[in-house]
Amino acid sequence: MTSGKAIIFTAPSGSGKTTIVKHLLANNPQLAFSISASTRDKRGRTEENGKDYYFLSKEEFKAKIDADEFIEWEEVYTGNYYGTLKTEVERLWAEGKTVLFDVEVKGAMNLKKYFGDQALAIFVKVPSLEELKKRLTGRGTESRESLSQRLYRAEFELTFENKFDVTLLNENLEESYAKAQDLVSEFLTS
Repeated sequence: MTSGKAIIFTAPSGSGKTTIVKHLLANNPQLAFSISASTRDKRGRTEENGKDYYFLSKEEFKAKIDADEFIEWEEVYTGNYYGTLKTEVERLWAEGKTVLFDVEVKGAMNLKKYFGDQALAIFVKVPSLEELKKRLTGRGTESRESLSQRLYRAEFELTFENKFDVTLLNENLEESYAKAQDLVSEFLTS
């Protein structure tokens, strides 16, 4: 695989990592989003195949696992697989971009292990689980059961915070944008 730099954002679902990642992408043309593969259903009408995710059937996903086409993959929630395709990273590096990842915690640890010092791994967290619950509820996309699953998983994921290069406390979004930009700029010039 050709080589370049990678920036990995991870967080429990609802912590604001995707909002921060989108802000960075809009303000840093040298960054390019790594589109993950997933077997989950599209959310509403806003998500697009090849833009938000590569939406695959379980059979397609498993065939790619068998063919060793992923850098990392995981079954995140029962029956929903997520992964990073090697071809996606190679495509972005070939364009001269720094690859920006927005992935769940276990995937982020696997990416950091894979890329080593070529990657900056940032763990985004909210001030409390209560705040996280408020944010997830505010999205309007969660059933009572999925909210419970996400909060349970978040408690577990928070125990891995120390496995990442830096923690970004997302209490105030504008401050988080600025801190994230500083971290990225420093990493890119090192």
